[in-house]
Amino acid sequence: MLQRIRIALVTAAAAMAGLALAAQPAVIRIGVASPTVGTAFTAGSAGIAYTRGWIDDEFRQDGIKVEWHFFKGAGPAVNEALTNKQLDFALQGDFPSTVGHSVGLKTRIIAMAGVRTNLYLAVPTGSPVKTVADLKGRKVGLFVGTNLQLPANRILADHGLAERDLKIVNLDLAGIDAALSSNDLDAGFSDQRVLKLRDQGKVRIVYTTRGHAPRYTRQNALLVTDHFARRYPDATTRVVRGLVKAARWVADDKNANEAYALWARMGVPEAVIREDYSGESLQSQFSPLLDDFAVARYREVADGLLQLRLIRKPVAVPTWFDRRFLDAALRQTGLAGYWQPIDADGRRLAGAAAPQRTRL
Repeated sequence: MLQRIRIALVTAAAAMAGLALAAQPAVIRIGVASPTVGTAFTAGSAGIAYTRGWIDDEFRQDGIKVEWHFFKGAGPAVNEALTNKQLDFALQGDFPSTVGHSVGLKTRIIAMAGVRTNLYLAVPTGSPVKTVADLKGRKVGLFVGTNLQLPANRILADHGLAERDLKIVNLDLAGIDAALSSNDLDAGFSDQRVLKLRDQGKVRIVYTTRGHAPRYTRQNALLVTDHFARRYPDATTRVVRGLVKAARWVADDKNANEAYALWARMGVPEAVIREDYSGESLQSQFSPLLDDFAVARYREVADGLLQLRLIRKPVAVPTWFDRRFLDAALRQTGLAGYWQPIDADGRRLAGAAAPQRTRL
């Protein structure tokens, strides 16, 4: 009898071990809505996690391979890869991820990878355009289908304009910069990289979201497919843990200079990056929290897409956010409470401590 009990216990233990092994993937595929430019992908906290290998390190001892895929076509290309079941995770902007979710891509938002990202409106140096209102009837570059489009639309609306009042030219950011430099565009909406052209005397900045209301900014998040999250919850948490470690490293004042140097590897001068991030702590800008601010921005994106008829039905934004993996990662790294949540209007919640300032 005792021998049969021992055999049963050994069999049960072996079965449980087999289940534990089966609960880990052989490979983890992460898609990034950005081409690999410069010497390496280093943008934001996700780029730091990639460069320093913190997500890969989570799985190395288990022999689990992490594959990083970079998409020149940005968000729309990532959606296509998700549709074709070629990715498990995606680092993606709010606009394309919301479009994808609206048409049935089963994803979950599990951590923020960058919040309140700025937008710039640039014109060739000799252009007569001096304000947003001057864009009417002019040829304007815009990377349609990315998370630049809706903030650009909000800026236009606040100046009495809409896309239909402009001659929109759909170009990626590199194409916009090139067209501005060659005077083939009257203006273009771009990101921090356009400040490099300004410093070279090729463009003027006539508008920036820096210092304005948060509704003008752009958000980026880490998403996981519903299939992967359900099948591999532990691996999902470990991916988030790697991102959290990177965000914590970026937030530390003593790492600021190294962080700026790493980000500059993407081909944008360090001085430009410092200028773009000025006015707000790196701790706050790379908070991974899925707080009220993040939910409000995605709800605003979903409402804007519906209003523009770019999606056909409303998106249930609150249920799209899944905080369980981030909560677990924060507990496991001892970082619960390190980042302070922000309310829907971009203000710290009452009683929350001020974020640490990054000394430059």
